[in-house]
Amino acid sequence: MINELNINNFGPIKEAHVRFGDLTILIGAQASGKSLFLQLLKLLMDKRFVAATMDKYNYVIAKNPDNILNFYFGEGLSKMWTDATVISDGTNSHKKSGLLGKGTPNAKESLFYIPAQRIISISDGRPKNFMEYDASTPFVLRQFSETLRMFFQYGLNGSKVVFPLGYRLKSGIKSSLQGSIFHNGKVTIDDTSGQKKMQLSVDNMNIPFMAWSAGQKEFMPLLMAFYCLSGPPQNVVDRNQYKYVVLEEPEMGLHPRAIQSVLLQTLELVQNGYRVILSTHSQVLLEFAWAFTAIKDSDATPEQKEKLLLRMFGVERYESIANMLDGIFDKSVQSYYFSDKGEGVKTVDISSLDVSSNDSDISDWGGLSQFSGKTSEIVSQVINGDYE
Repeated sequence: MINELNINNFGPIKEAHVRFGDLTILIGAQASGKSLFLQLLKLLMDKRFVAATMDKYNYVIAKNPDNILNFYFGEGLSKMWTDATVISDGTNSHKKSGLLGKGTPNAKESLFYIPAQRIISISDGRPKNFMEYDASTPFVLRQFSETLRMFFQYGLNGSKVVFPLGYRLKSGIKSSLQGSIFHNGKVTIDDTSGQKKMQLSVDNMNIPFMAWSAGQKEFMPLLMAFYCLSGPPQNVVDRNQYKYVVLEEPEMGLHPRAIQSVLLQTLELVQNGYRVILSTHSQVLLEFAWAFTAIKDSDATPEQKEKLLLRMFGVERYESIANMLDGIFDKSVQSYYFSDKGEGVKTVDISSLDVSSNDSDISDWGGLSQFSGKTSEIVSQVINGDYE
C-alpha cells in the first residue's frame, strides 16, 4: 500500500508531494502532469501485473526498463524518466531498474484506473479488447477497455439491459442518472449485427450508440466501471483485489446534477474501503470538499453533520441512498494543485480550501474559483452603480 508519492524531475513534473487521503482530489491545467502522476502511481503499485500483461501479449522487455516505460506510457515516453528523476513513496525509493520485476501469470491489479480518454474504449458502442490499440495508447486505457469488455461479455448474467441494472447501483442514484442522463430510456444490447453493441431504447425508438449525445456516450464507460466496483460480488471482475480507484475527470460531458450523482457513487466507493483519487477541472468537486471539511471540522453533533451533508445532495434521511453516507466523516479528504509558474510543475497542498488564505493558490482553489470570484465582484459593482 502506497500512502504518499513523491516525484522529482519526471516529465513536466519538477516536484510533486502528495499524501493520499481516503478521497484525494487533484486539480491543475491541462498537461500539468496529473495523468502522468497517476499513471506512475499505478505502475509502481502494479508493476508485476504490467509485466505479466506484457508477457501475455508477447511484448519484448529484453531486460530494458525503457521498453516497459514505452509500452506503459506510450511509444517514446521513456525519456521522461531521466538520470535526474527521483521517486519515493515515503518508505521506499523506486529506481527505473526496479520495473524489471518478473511478472507472474496470476498477478493481480491493486489499482483500478478509469482514464480521462475512456470514451475511446467504447467509441463504437462496444468495449474494445486490449490488442485493438496501437503502441501509442497508454496502458491504463488499454487495460480499462479490456476490463469493460470482459464485464460486458460475461458480467451481465445474460441480461440484455445495461441500464438500469437492478442489482448494481442504489435506487436513488439510478433515479438521478435516469433523469439527468438517460431521460427514462434504457440502455440495451443489440446483437443483430453479430457483435454486441449498446443502443438507447427510448420513446419506442432504438438509438444506435453513435447517435447518442456526447454526455451519454462519455458516461457509459464510467457507469460500467462503477458496476465493476459495486453491487454483489461477481467472478468476472474481482472488486476485492483493488485498494485504490483512480477516476480522471468524472465531470466530462455531464450536467452538474449528474456530477453530484457520480460524486455520491464515488463516496460509496470510499465507504467500501477504497482509496479514491479524482483529477478534475470542475469547481463542483472542490465545492463538495470545501463544504465537507467545514462540516467535519464544525462543532455540530454527528446527527447535525449528517443532516447538513444530506441536504447538500438533496437526499432525505429515509432514502436508501442516505446509508451510503453513514460514518463518512471518519474519512479524510485531501486536495492538491499541480501548479506551473514557468519553472516546472510543483504540487501545492490546498486541502484547507480556505477562501480567506493569503496564498492565492489556496484561496482561488488552484484557479478554479478565480473567475467566479471576479464575476461576483463585477455583478456587485453593477448592482451598486459602480461602473469604474
